[in-house]
Amino acid sequence: METTHHGCSGRRAPYGSAAEPRPARPSGLGTEAAALPSLIAAARPSREVPYGDLLAGRHPRPVGGGGPGYVERDWGDGAHSPLYCPLPERDDDALAAEVDARLASWARDRGFDDHELDGLGRAAFGRLVTLAHPDTDDPDALLVAAQLNAGWWAADDYYADDTALGAVPARLPQRLTLVMSAMDPVPPAGGFTPPLSEALEGDVVLRMLGSAVGHLKRHASPVQVQRICYSTFAMFVSWTAYAAWRETGEHPPAWEYLAARQHDSFYTSMTLIDVVGGYEVPAHLYYDPRVRRAAFRAGTASVIVNDLHSVAKDAADENPVCNLVLLIAADRGCSVEEATETAVRLHNDLVRDFEAGHRELAGVPSPELQRFLRGLRAWMGGGFEWHATNPRYREGA
Repeated sequence: METTHHGCSGRRAPYGSAAEPRPARPSGLGTEAAALPSLIAAARPSREVPYGDLLAGRHPRPVGGGGPGYVERDWGDGAHSPLYCPLPERDDDALAAEVDARLASWARDRGFDDHELDGLGRAAFGRLVTLAHPDTDDPDALLVAAQLNAGWWAADDYYADDTALGAVPARLPQRLTLVMSAMDPVPPAGGFTPPLSEALEGDVVLRMLGSAVGHLKRHASPVQVQRICYSTFAMFVSWTAYAAWRETGEHPPAWEYLAARQHDSFYTSMTLIDVVGGYEVPAHLYYDPRVRRAAFRAGTASVIVNDLHSVAKDAADENPVCNLVLLIAADRGCSVEEATETAVRLHNDLVRDFEAGHRELAGVPSPELQRFLRGLRAWMGGGFEWHATNPRYREGA
């Protein structure tokens, strides 16, 4: 786990107010986009860096047929095949620093000590969300994503992964049930409520996530809040599987790990795309199977980037954590280098499948959906850039 003031891109009126009419229901998923050019134009993010500017100084290789938003990019030490991914749409150091400064102030108020604040600064969540959510310049909206991502990472470190921070695999399920109560408060239960309230106030992770959801509610509709909470709770189920695997020493085959990863990927972070952007994808579109497949492909591809950058660190752990590359190597009895190439191919296939699904959905006459799909693409590009430039992954720290 960084004051230039940036203007807002235009936040919406309070949910349900007369100033913001609810979007009309589309007539069907197959409607031609060409018949509604104004809707599709309105779906474009507030900024899109010209392709030539994106390439300047980076030297990725454009790929024929992929469109200007996708390239093959070298990663790590450049020894392995490149990753096919979207280019980042924005890299704004000043805005990232503003978000990180606000995040640090918030974390200090939640009880972080100086050492923890240093770690939070090194994680550069402000840079992550600024890269991943390029369709707003509003630092308060970006702070929502930074707070929740920091909270999720803290829960992972303090509860699931880092024994030095107090992680105990056998206690993980009961701790996560309290996280759910912090994020989605339960109704009062008489004399049983004060002990719960005391527990929620007595733990830094619970304070973080409870406060983060409180801030989320100032930017999101009730539907969006619950969507984000329940995506988080689905992620927790996968965390308990990892804890069981680590406790027993029985690491899963790669296919089972990938099944768990579907709900424990950067998909959870991506549920914030429309909240940060200041709009809402209607539920009947957000949960349409084709849209959901696109979101899961984007989330899983992005978490494979994380695994690829983390191989050396994960392999060095006395009790190695689950990592796709290491599990492929164990399954197939092959070298880590060969397993890495297999993971790269899987990532690239997922991105190309996302790209094809995005084209298929281009005919849906919903500016909110079109903007969300572009947001998924932007998140993949921004997430790659964050991993490629974050010292945690470049130095194997």
